[in-house]
Amino acid sequence: MEIVNVSLGQYSYNIYIGENAFTQYAGLPARRALVITDSNLAPLITLGNFERFVFAAGEEHKTIDTVSDICRHAARLNFDRKSRFIALGGGVTGDMTGFAAAIYMRGIRFVQVPTTLLAMVDSSVGGKTAVDIPEGKNLIGAFHQPEAVLIDPKYLQTLPEREIRCGLAEIVKTAVLGDAKLFDRLFMPLAWPGIIKRCCQIKAEVVSKDEKENDLRAILNYGHTFGHAIESASNFAVSHGEAVAIGMNLAGLFALKEKMWSQSEYDRQLELLKHLHLPYQLPEEFAPAVIVENMRTDKKNSNGQITLVLPRAIGKVEVVKNVPESKILNLLGALHA
Repeated sequence: MEIVNVSLGQYSYNIYIGENAFTQYAGLPARRALVITDSNLAPLITLGNFERFVFAAGEEHKTIDTVSDICRHAARLNFDRKSRFIALGGGVTGDMTGFAAAIYMRGIRFVQVPTTLLAMVDSSVGGKTAVDIPEGKNLIGAFHQPEAVLIDPKYLQTLPEREIRCGLAEIVKTAVLGDAKLFDRLFMPLAWPGIIKRCCQIKAEVVSKDEKENDLRAILNYGHTFGHAIESASNFAVSHGEAVAIGMNLAGLFALKEKMWSQSEYDRQLELLKHLHLPYQLPEEFAPAVIVENMRTDKKNSNGQITLVLPRAIGKVEVVKNVPESKILNLLGALHA
């Protein structure tokens, strides 16, 4: 069992990576538990004799109404402040479960049991919890750290190829922002436990320095400002990982035009996206003005100005504030020409 610690003082916790990682749950204090999962996963996986709440699968159900339903279900079961929620599933499940735990009785404990590659390497770690509203993605939420993250790579064996690709996009993101050696490893045969551990280590290091995204943590959003805008424009037909992959290519192109990194480094990133069979081209049906309009709701923005995370080199990115919308429109317009 590999263990990565997220050091946050009294809110510190461990990430356990290995076969049957859920057995580590036995080491946590005994509490009543409510397993929260979606309708796709519920028939496939059980985590012991716990109460369950099952919601309809899909990003469109990542709403305040679903979180309210979770809390009402817990209340009807007489769950108290000494209870815990268990998020069993991907990023949508983890985000909603964490948010429900943050607000139920003003905050209870919860455990992340990610079952998708994307959740294992990114969304289950760091305590970001949220739901979507029509005005934008993840605009209602809270920082609420889990009690533990329990990662069992065997769940990856049941994932469809598209779900694997979504996780690969977040792995590429992590490599570009923080580890050139990990970037090079992604051209080789993929060894999941080691890759997952390295991604968790990088994210844990960043989160430990900046838990609530006051500055440094924003780098973890590389590719996401464009990506979230693409997701919204597609009404989530383009998945999160696919949108982030396209977003990284767009951010890379923007950085190239701004002479922030070299042509060879941009080419190397594009080569990896292609090698991993990730999308990188902005679909023609997405008008540049619509993408920019959606980018205006990004949480990194300040004073009404767009903020982008842009690459300086493979393994290093920079947060750039007050990016002129005209430059983004010119970039996107050129792609449609």
